[in-house]
Amino acid sequence: MQKNNNNNRRFSPERPWCVGVAVVGLLVGAMLMTVFASRWSADTTPIFCKTLFGPAGKIIAGGDSNPTELQLLSIVHYATSRTVPQQNIDEIKVTLDVLKVLSPCNFLVYGLGHDSLMWASLNARGSTLFLEEDPSWVKKILEGAPYLRAEPVKYRTQLSEAEELLNMYRSEPDCWHDRSFLKGNERCKLALNMLPEEVYEKEWDLIMIDAPRGYFPAAPGRMAAIYSAAVMARNRKKSGVTHVFLHDVDRKVEKVYAEMFLCRKNLVKGVGRLWHFEIPPTNDVTKGFC
Repeated sequence: MQKNNNNNRRFSPERPWCVGVAVVGLLVGAMLMTVFASRWSADTTPIFCKTLFGPAGKIIAGGDSNPTELQLLSIVHYATSRTVPQQNIDEIKVTLDVLKVLSPCNFLVYGLGHDSLMWASLNARGSTLFLEEDPSWVKKILEGAPYLRAEPVKYRTQLSEAEELLNMYRSEPDCWHDRSFLKGNERCKLALNMLPEEVYEKEWDLIMIDAPRGYFPAAPGRMAAIYSAAVMARNRKKSGVTHVFLHDVDRKVEKVYAEMFLCRKNLVKGVGRLWHFEIPPTNDVTKGFC
């Protein structure tokens, strides 16, 4: 989800127009559902809330604009662009199936890129926030899509430290399952301790991990994102599970950390390079992450 030429970050199918057409079809379907629900629901509130451009071009709830405005923008974008999401259509459908049931919801996405407008439009009435490692990339994307909500994130890890960080987790009490916390956690390098306040205040129904970069030794890797998603899910106070989607599970670090913190027992679906976990909240501090 960031600028570079690596294939893991910029999915380029042999026939990109096929993916583009499929994405447009999904978005058209979502928009028609919006219109249908808005017209026939006994509740006068539409399924996707009306939107309005607020400060810095951000879309905010309320206003008198068309409730499907964000979805229309997304349809036009993907219909006229040669750039397509890095996930393939079967992987996208895994998350879409959950959004069909839960949207409007709180959706946290690690990574900002060519699929961001799609995710935001599929949760148009909900709260979708993107976390991106590169501030310059955030600026560039928001110049073309000011209606997205994105924040830069500074990681304390490097991919080359993946094995060392697992050993640190085992020996550092502030990383352990019975004491796990994120905000202000200086001792556990796997804890994302300097995120925007909104991330800590909200309970996220869906968490998508498709960043940061994890394909060269000096890259941040996704170790902290995976660990922190597990902590958020376990500390959830609302009823229901947290849906966590992890991309690039064909890579060793993603797979090892997923099995350590997201847990095989919580894995409900795997399609292509995407795993879908349903993680319940827990009050049982006697059990580890898995």
